[in-house]
Amino acid sequence: MDTLAQYHAAFDGCKDIFIKKTKDYGTSWRVLRPISVTDQIFIKAQRIRTIQETGVQKVADNIEGEFKAIVNYGIIGLIQLQQNGNPYTDLPVEEAEALYNKYRAEVEEVMLAKNHDYGEAWRDMSQESFADLILTKLLRIKQIIRNQGKTLISEGIDANYTDIINYALFALIKISETRQS
Repeated sequence: MDTLAQYHAAFDGCKDIFIKKTKDYGTSWRVLRPISVTDQIFIKAQRIRTIQETGVQKVADNIEGEFKAIVNYGIIGLIQLQQNGNPYTDLPVEEAEALYNKYRAEVEEVMLAKNHDYGEAWRDMSQESFADLILTKLLRIKQIIRNQGKTLISEGIDANYTDIINYALFALIKISETRQS
């Protein structure tokens, strides 16, 4: 298994959707504050969990699509934490893509470091665990926001978004492997 190739393929699929939606909608997401981005991810993760628990899906978007949306909202979250300027001004597609690439590289760097130290433990995890861990990280972000962004000994919002993105990408890799077998 070539983890990095699988990781890049999963991230490429997410980025493709991000770019196409940016061309369709512009960067309307620039008005979102961290709590709103967090809530968007929460909605996606909660839907995944509901489908996992009930085995019933009544809306066409599948679990794979929801994990891709989580990746993209996570990147949006990282971008928004550094936003300055008028949130009602659209970014050109090229600038949005450059920001996506910047945060993608940072997220990948964290994945490589943690994957080394944890020995790819995620490969033995279930899709359900990824959804639960994402929900846990989201609840942490909400608490940090309630604390006006301050933490005593814990990582900040950005580190939690980074972990969320990586959990979703690991889920996408596992979904891809299941489809191939």
